Amino acid sequence: MEDFDLQSAPAAGDDCIIISLKCISQSDPLLKASYTKLAYGLWKAGDIILPSPGKHHGLAPERPGRNNKVKLVSPAELPRRGKGGTLASRQALLHSLCHIECCAIDLAWDIIARFGADPDYAANLPRDFYSDWIQVAEDEARHFSLLLLRLQATGLDYGSLAAHDGLWESAMETAGSLAARLSVEHAVHEARGLDILPKTIARFRAGGDNESADLLENVIYNEEISHCGAGVRWLKHLYGVATQQGSGSSGGGQQQDNSGHKNSTADVPKERSSNVPDWIVDANQYSTVEGWFHSLVRKHFHGFLKPPFNDEARKKAGFLPDWYLPLAAAPAPAGAAIEPVSVAANR
Repeated sequence: MEDFDLQSAPAAGDDCIIISLKCISQSDPLLKASYTKLAYGLWKAGDIILPSPGKHHGLAPERPGRNNKVKLVSPAELPRRGKGGTLASRQALLHSLCHIECCAIDLAWDIIARFGADPDYAANLPRDFYSDWIQVAEDEARHFSLLLLRLQATGLDYGSLAAHDGLWESAMETAGSLAARLSVEHAVHEARGLDILPKTIARFRAGGDNESADLLENVIYNEEISHCGAGVRWLKHLYGVATQQGSGSSGGGQQQDNSGHKNSTADVPKERSSNVPDWIVDANQYSTVEGWFHSLVRKHFHGFLKPPFNDEARKKAGFLPDWYLPLAAAPAPAGAAIEPVSVAANR
């Protein structure tokens, strides 16, 4: 470990990687949120510096700091959260949402700590990349704090109920690929949250909890669209970089098949330079960013995307049906049971 204290608060002069590691390392969720808000303020004031490419590489943890009061179980062990018609059901929904937002703080910081320090990516990540994900981290910390107040108003606290660790497990599935992380966490899981959040809002209203419904509808919903949009935007950025830098890395004359994959007409692809990162080579196998996205999701996400989709919110986030419909399961037959509605189900 390098010579900085991961338990100390973010401070002026820290770089983006250090503040990310400090926030991820906090096991107390309130302190994690507080450090995140502090780091955001320092960044906005110009007191946090950009990292040197490769510096602090490999320090992102396999697991973030987590409060041991929050019992983690498999998703199958969690009780059904219901439809929000009872106090217990609303408590379960709010607790699940708090857990999601706490995990989302870690995910935003991890994308900086893990990939901002990686020499395969760092030179191609401008200041706006760090700015976007620091903003996302601050949003998620604020969401967590506001949802926690709503949960506490019902008589429970974060950790009163069990939760699952699916989001972080998914993050570790994509720990070796920034493109896969952007695709799965933000254009699959976070986009799924956009699909089901309107029904979650309706359930809180039907249960008489208009304060929670207003928070979700007027604050969290639009900001989550922007988070999904950040994932889509930076995946498009990586694809643009790859096609500019890797035009000679993926072989001779190419044709596109129906999946968007490029088929080389040469018997033997040209040998690529050894210093071309694998992600650039991979992206250049696809004639469109959508085709690359489909490949990344099929490799790193287990199962199909579940309709119905919130096309309007997804469009605001920057991606159209040709991104997600090819990955979708067939619609459920009329009258089929609908899964419990909660952002936690797929985010």
